[in-house]
Amino acid sequence: MGALVWFIAAAVLAGLELAAGEFTFLMIAAGALTAAGVSLASIPLWAEVGVFVASSAAFWLFLRPYLHRQFLKPRAYDETPRALVGARAEVLEDITPEGGQVRLDGSIWSARSLDPAESIPAGQHVTVSDIDGPVAVVWKEP
Repeated sequence: MGALVWFIAAAVLAGLELAAGEFTFLMIAAGALTAAGVSLASIPLWAEVGVFVASSAAFWLFLRPYLHRQFLKPRAYDETPRALVGARAEVLEDITPEGGQVRLDGSIWSARSLDPAESIPAGQHVTVSDIDGPVAVVWKEP
């Protein structure tokens, strides 16, 4: 019966975390889940409460700062053409040793093949292996 109470407490605390969003209730919910796991071993209530307090404090002191750093650090958004390396593109104009065109990220790019001896017909899908100025260097997908 004790484990069920701890599981319900964890669910309620996790629901409160959705409203607060600062990881405090989530750490207390993790402590309640830990206490629920311990209560399955039929230990006394005072030990369950002790495990709850100790584990909640440990989660709050050690895990919460890490989560704050991970979720609050600014995300770097790469807007340079180098960010397109690895993207798929559709060949619009045959790619020959002289060049061709692909639709890449919604715009039309000049393209050349990674292998100068290879020609890629229109309609094929290719992967960008490099960006050389205004030219996308591509290779044919298998």
